[in-house]
Amino acid sequence: MKRFFQILLLAAFASLVSVVAQAADAPERSITERLEDIEAYINNGARNATTNAPSKIAGPGPGHNAWQMTSTALVLFMTLPGLALFYGGLVRKKNILSVLAQCMGIAGLVTILWWAIGYSLSFGAGNAYIGDAAYALFKGVEPGNVGAGYHWISDSMWAMFQLTFAIITPALILGAIAERMKFLAVLVFVALWMFVVYFPFAHMVWSTTGLMCGPLNKEAGIKAIDFAGGTVVHMTSGWSALVLCIILGKRIGFGKEQMTPHSMTLCMVGTGMLWVGWYGFNAGSALGADAIASNAFTTTTLAAAVAGFVWPVCEWITRGKPSVLGFCSGIVAGLVVITPACGYVTATSAVIIGVLAGIVPFLACNYLKRLIGYDDALDTFGVHGIGGTMGAILTGVFADEKVNAVLGKGGMDLLPGLLGNQLKAVALTIVWSVVATAILAYIVKFTVGLRPSEEDERTGLDLAEHGEEGYHG
Repeated sequence: MKRFFQILLLAAFASLVSVVAQAADAPERSITERLEDIEAYINNGARNATTNAPSKIAGPGPGHNAWQMTSTALVLFMTLPGLALFYGGLVRKKNILSVLAQCMGIAGLVTILWWAIGYSLSFGAGNAYIGDAAYALFKGVEPGNVGAGYHWISDSMWAMFQLTFAIITPALILGAIAERMKFLAVLVFVALWMFVVYFPFAHMVWSTTGLMCGPLNKEAGIKAIDFAGGTVVHMTSGWSALVLCIILGKRIGFGKEQMTPHSMTLCMVGTGMLWVGWYGFNAGSALGADAIASNAFTTTTLAAAVAGFVWPVCEWITRGKPSVLGFCSGIVAGLVVITPACGYVTATSAVIIGVLAGIVPFLACNYLKRLIGYDDALDTFGVHGIGGTMGAILTGVFADEKVNAVLGKGGMDLLPGLLGNQLKAVALTIVWSVVATAILAYIVKFTVGLRPSEEDERTGLDLAEHGEEGYHG
């Protein structure tokens, strides 16, 4: 027994000596290299990769990662409760809970899909159009790792940040089909739509192997730019909303009965929440607390405020009175239109974009809808479809390499032919979204059905579908 313990002790000592020797031989970053890492952190740039020595700050950088966590919470805040209250206030009181339930149902459904395979299909290497299953069930998505999104933010936070975009995008469609689509049909449609539309576009526009990811993919077939979701979020949801509301049909009594918002107070509160949350949406897309994030914050504020002023002025001129709904709609339109451009344009360009955002969607919502005769209940197409399309195009007009170096020769040199590439991206997004939505809508229609019964629709979806009322007495 004594001999056994002697051998065990000698083995342990030998192992310790080996570990010490390996530590002594391990490469060590010089003071200069360590300072370079600190400079990279402050400037939100890449660590020094010219040495084999591991970085002393290899994980997420606390400041940038804290901003990403804050931005993620802000974007989720946009849907719950922001969008839910914005849309909820605009419907009749018998349908408010149906809107809230749809927003919460989508949040849960999309989160499950995102964890299971959606994140991987969006950001796995895959091909130019779709990712792969490499990150299914969040395999390899670790909180201590960086690089999946950017240099200094946790891979887990990148996945969660993008999840919040995936949640709000299909939720925007709800505005067009409000008050007349079955809850089951909404969930089935959204589940299919995420695979056919959202995951492919998130990959094409924001993945390093994506077809339209000009800033990251040197081999991109369409070298377009979209800072925070003009094509991915607003155009896909807006154009899909138009098609879905046409196939679904008009609300019972549309054009014959008053269908005024039941609570402009809730709508205004929701608008304020959307505006605040949008800073996470736009400035958070800089993926760090840097100058580009500050620029996105500035341009977002200017465009929203200007459009929020111009829209009701247009009402004042054409109708004689500026409405609270006009202020709310203008603010949201300004936020939508600046989204793809916010990290690429100057403050003055943002003001010009704000003016256009207050005029063009106003005309679409008040005249185009009446001319064509579709029932886009809460103007999702007029604001997000038209606004998102205009924003993607104006990004190609106003993008400035002085704002973001990736646009110039110091980056990917994207300015030559940029407007043409933006137009190609717009065309692809419209055609894909329209065709895909039409197919999916008919699949849902002929399987689970799209609409409730006429009796249920007249009663209101709150009682008919959820057995509850938003208000009593």
